[in-house]
Amino acid sequence: MNTISRWSTMVRPFIALQRFSTTCPVSSKDQYDLNHPEGREPSIPLYTEREGENVSVKKARLLYQSRKRGMLENGLLLSTFAKKYLDHFNEEQLKQYDRLINLPSNDWDIFYWAAEVKPVPPEFENEVMDLLKKHIKNEHREARITQPDLY
Repeated sequence: MNTISRWSTMVRPFIALQRFSTTCPVSSKDQYDLNHPEGREPSIPLYTEREGENVSVKKARLLYQSRKRGMLENGLLLSTFAKKYLDHFNEEQLKQYDRLINLPSNDWDIFYWAAEVKPVPPEFENEVMDLLKKHIKNEHREARITQPDLY
């Protein structure tokens, strides 16, 4: 391959990207700027409790949210926990679990609280957290290397 051919194969993607960026309908650079000079992170929408949500819909949503976490450890932990307990939760326990997995903005906090590495904040110290702490101890040495199948 000669030098000109090699140069054109390397530059072609950049030319296409330049062409795309000039025709892209979004014109605000700041909207997609991932560099935050003040050290801020992108904002996370505030959690709002869903009033009047059907119990079966809530369980399905919580099951999905238990499986799709920001980190694999919590995906495995919470999906196996949800498989084991979610169907038997009453409305108050569902509310507690919903708040637990949706209020903290950092998944590591949930993991550290359940593993008893960090103290649990008072607003999350409840019977669902007690069950999660027991679940993470895995006293029966169950294999938890994959998420359980969906129903």
